Amino acid sequence: MVARVVIAAPGSGHGKTTIAAGLMAALRAAGHRVSGHKVGPDFIDPGYHALATGRPPRNLDPFLQGEDTLVPLLRHGSAGADITVIEGVMGLFDGALGTEGYASTAHVARLLDAPVILVVDASAASRSVAATVLGFAQYDTRVRIAGVILNKLGSQRHEDEIVSALAATGVPLLGALRRNENVHAPSRHLGLVPAAERAADSQRLLPELAEWVAHGVDLEAVVRVARQAPPLGGPLWTPGPVQDGPRATLAAASGPAFTFRYTENVELLAARGIDVVDVDPLRDKALPAGCAGLYFGGGFPEVHAAELSSNVELRTSVAAAIADGMPVSAECAGLLYLCRSLDDLPMVGAVDAEATMTRRGKLGYRKAVAVADNVLAVAGQRVTGHEFHRTEIAPAHGSSAAWGWDRTLDGFASSSLHASYLHVHWAGYPELADRFAERVHAHSLAVAHG
Repeated sequence: MVARVVIAAPGSGHGKTTIAAGLMAALRAAGHRVSGHKVGPDFIDPGYHALATGRPPRNLDPFLQGEDTLVPLLRHGSAGADITVIEGVMGLFDGALGTEGYASTAHVARLLDAPVILVVDASAASRSVAATVLGFAQYDTRVRIAGVILNKLGSQRHEDEIVSALAATGVPLLGALRRNENVHAPSRHLGLVPAAERAADSQRLLPELAEWVAHGVDLEAVVRVARQAPPLGGPLWTPGPVQDGPRATLAAASGPAFTFRYTENVELLAARGIDVVDVDPLRDKALPAGCAGLYFGGGFPEVHAAELSSNVELRTSVAAAIADGMPVSAECAGLLYLCRSLDDLPMVGAVDAEATMTRRGKLGYRKAVAVADNVLAVAGQRVTGHEFHRTEIAPAHGSSAAWGWDRTLDGFASSSLHASYLHVHWAGYPELADRFAERVHAHSLAVAHG
């Protein structure tokens, strides 16, 4: 039995991330073992979930992972928890464009057979909030709106007016929260500032957030709603049986500049005999002993470019390792770090390109195909992924590109290197982990035998 509830909203900006993280923290403070999940490809919100729950961040995305994989992934990520809180994305029914809501919060809620609690920003309305709630409850009856939490209320009179109007909708009121500027998370060019970049503030914020939610939300009612979700059948997702034999060491970029990577990607590598060791390119001066592979995920290197560039020791070590054939997989931020420069500041130089910040961002799902055999994929391998950045590189790809989509070539690839803007969730394509782990093991053996 997985007690579960989805936290959704009519649209972005209603406060669902703040309330979802606060709810996770409040439930944990009340003695619950809480598992946090995020609908969609986003990396930033799950970072706050991890702080609130004390468990690894998890994503649920039918476009990236496949519809049939979602329930097994939920069961895997929720193992050992007694309640699972799933934060939605955008508005409840907003999915990939042109797909009639595919990969929307509503789509995921239906796949997981999970009740939905609707968070509504009431700062600019009163009785009209009830019309909004009723419309969402009736728009698609396959999605069960099990309650509403009002956010940004101005006064008791404001709350009373909305509560009286909500009575006619039949949707229970589970919480009413007043405006609270003390629990606001700062934003910048690609959304919220990641929790790992403001660790001290985040640690201070969470208890305040938990107290605010616990004071304004009926936690027991939320738990009752979550427990009303029917049992989920089928297997748990597994990264595979842990392989016997020698293990290899892989360095994974971490720290404030590299905050994005999917938890299951690391679990897949670990099951394939890879010990993943965190390395902070801002502060660490060397790769770990016996390192045989590199994994540079996403993040905001553009914000930390000066510090990354000034760590000449690690840049030099990484460049030498890659030149020596060490396998490397780099996504988005990792691609930028491997370029010759980022905003005219020297970087690793393993990729023959220059990276710069731009005014316009690129955001969206992609259906991509591997252009040629490389360290991560075989030619013709098809994947779904996600692109999310406000930088560009010149040239955009090498003589052997990493991926192709929409008549566009992206990234750089070879028998030992794969660097691209595309984020791919390997739970949907475990063969990528198979191939990469195999190359890391081979490099480890080659180094061991001189």
